[in-house]
Amino acid sequence: MKFPFKLPLLLDGGTGSYFLEHGMPRNVCMEEWICKNPSALLHLQQSYINAGAKAIYAPTFGANRAHLSLYNLENNVCQLNTQLVALSKQAAQPYGVPVGGSLSPTGLFVPPHGKADFDDIYNIYREQIRALTNAQVNFLVIETQTSLADMRAAVLASRSSNLPVFVTVTVDKSGKTMTNGTLLPIMITLQSMGIAAFGLNCSFGPEDMTPLINELAQHAKVPIIAKPNAGIPSNGKKEKGYQTPEEFANHIEGLLEAGATVIGGCCGTTPAHIAALKEMLEKRQDDFYSAEPEKQQADDYAAAIESESFFLTEHLTYSQPITCSIRLGDDFIEIDDKRANVALVEVNSIDDALLLAEYGHMSRLPIAVRAETLPILEAALRYFQGRLLIDSACCIEQKILKHTAEKYGAIIY
Repeated sequence: MKFPFKLPLLLDGGTGSYFLEHGMPRNVCMEEWICKNPSALLHLQQSYINAGAKAIYAPTFGANRAHLSLYNLENNVCQLNTQLVALSKQAAQPYGVPVGGSLSPTGLFVPPHGKADFDDIYNIYREQIRALTNAQVNFLVIETQTSLADMRAAVLASRSSNLPVFVTVTVDKSGKTMTNGTLLPIMITLQSMGIAAFGLNCSFGPEDMTPLINELAQHAKVPIIAKPNAGIPSNGKKEKGYQTPEEFANHIEGLLEAGATVIGGCCGTTPAHIAALKEMLEKRQDDFYSAEPEKQQADDYAAAIESESFFLTEHLTYSQPITCSIRLGDDFIEIDDKRANVALVEVNSIDDALLLAEYGHMSRLPIAVRAETLPILEAALRYFQGRLLIDSACCIEQKILKHTAEKYGAIIY
């Protein structure tokens, strides 16, 4: 989907960290607390807009069924999302500023990292996205994500909304997610599914985020988001504490030079930090152009598992067909990569599709799937966490095959 806003885009800053420092008790549901203290949110978001933010996030981050169940509020998804978006729109509409609906991780993990069902995760996101769409947000932001399964489920669930979708990931300093994913294959997978922007949020400060943004920008077909935190709060010992607004803005300049075009702040950032970013952008305005990033053909021909990207050559050679079994991981390892550069997997049932999803991360080669019916092919593409190839010899009408590949970001070969 085309990016809907002028670049560079300045977003807002921290919400949860701000409220914790301004009276919100710990161990409460932030979303419910905000609804009971609306003036606090209105003041903060109007302050961000006055500081220069050109888009703000409604504080719906944890307003999904999985998170709200921790507070026995799982039946309040629609109510809380509706109220929180209405408050944000009340703050934003007089200024003509768009409002995004924020979606957090569910905390559920599919095999091999957990026992959750992908469709359950999808339904959790679908419920919240329906509420956000009905509340008339302008875009969706799937943020602070730690698992490609959550990201893909949320992107698929967003399809009925026709809203632009931003995705931001949180990683450790080596660039790894909680499920051992890495940024480049995650971005390749998601931008092939049609997201509007991709990047990082939270994680750490801007100086540590810079090399990761630089790597992404070299392969991105969508704008890159950088929403770092301002460091960590001081505990009175050796820690320096949060960066000042001026320090933060100076470091964000490095992120812009690395390729980020959508910037803002996460934990520890305040309206003063956003004002400093606005001032910095105004000084650099001649350096930017309001155009989409140049599309790079390489990423149109790249497959992925959650932890690795496979940039494909023009000449692909399939392995002998592999049947799905509990030995699938071993079968991937044993492929003779001197004779084949793609692992071809036969998927004949829903159980086969689930086995491929569970063991696919063990492949050392890009994976192609062969299925004889559309429902089975769709299951393989839906449950696999990455970007697959589809064997064009499938006995499925080519027009339907092309539509299915586009839906899941797969490659037909």
